[in-house]
Amino acid sequence: MKITIMGCGTSTGVPMVGCDCPVCTSGDPHDQRTRASLLICYNDRTVLIDTSTDLREQALRHHLKRIDAVLFTHAHADHVNGIDDLRGFHFIHQEVIPCFASRTTLETLQSGFSYIFNEHDGSGYTPLLTAHEISATFELFGQSVIPIPLLHGKTSSLGYRMGNFAYLTDCSAIPEPSLEILQGVELLVIDGLRWTEHPYHFNIPGAIAAARQLHSPRTILTHLTHQIAYSEGNKLPRGFELAYDGMEFHL
Repeated sequence: MKITIMGCGTSTGVPMVGCDCPVCTSGDPHDQRTRASLLICYNDRTVLIDTSTDLREQALRHHLKRIDAVLFTHAHADHVNGIDDLRGFHFIHQEVIPCFASRTTLETLQSGFSYIFNEHDGSGYTPLLTAHEISATFELFGQSVIPIPLLHGKTSSLGYRMGNFAYLTDCSAIPEPSLEILQGVELLVIDGLRWTEHPYHFNIPGAIAAARQLHSPRTILTHLTHQIAYSEGNKLPRGFELAYDGMEFHL
């Protein structure tokens, strides 16, 4: 299984529009962060987690030729607004891509992007995605996928576990039943927005505390703001790293 962090930035991306702070003007390419998404390749299949606002840029950068399925964590704009960029794959392969999400997320997507899921008379658009509601473990191309319920401030999101890997973006707490599901992960990618507190996201100390409950030997902090320079990764305890766009893992 090959895992690629396509984007590790928060909702504004980094650099942030209009900002001249040291991180936004940094010459370190690790400080240039597109909006959060992740790619998992296994069994000759390519699974995308979230259609980031920057999906087109990410797909071109990584020379993506096809997407076989999409998993959605939640329906916030920075995680779904690149959904239209799936059209290029459809033009080439003429295949409708299955997508998987909670009922709430699917309802929001189908309301805001109805043409993605349904053909409308005279529109000229053909469906790009088929919707699959998930609430429990399911099989996807020979791999078990476990949706992980998370708290995202006053709302909710889904993380995903596949084998010994888990991806938990956009979360501020992990419910006790989800902590039990996550035990034994060897690689954890988790929301670590910034050093200071935030009502809807783990800050870095909170992400570290949550990860330590799982005893994961390697934890990567993602969904990073412009308030964190990549060079600050040397402040993290052993076993913890800051994400960067294009970061790859093999499990």
